[in-house]
Amino acid sequence: MYAPLVTISAVLATGIILVLAPVAFATYRQYRNRKVIICPDNQNFAEVDVKAGRAGLLAAFGRSKLTVKWCSRWPQKRGCAEGCLKDNWPMP
Repeated sequence: MYAPLVTISAVLATGIILVLAPVAFATYRQYRNRKVIICPDNQNFAEVDVKAGRAGLLAAFGRSKLTVKWCSRWPQKRGCAEGCLKDNWPMP
């Protein structure tokens, strides 16, 4: 009676370990450090820190929303357009 449940649990655990975890970890590694990007508002440099853990978790489930944790232009420009992060973020 418990054999099907154990088999299903094993398949799900294997899927998480082999598919979701590597995607989440790779995305986390890409966004974990502060980077200098070009701000689209005034074309000057801005130092930005992204919520890497959240980005990794969402990437594992097929979403690619980046959220700024800290920016050198804050508090003056807090709430600016954050959609430019993915385009301007330097690749490792």
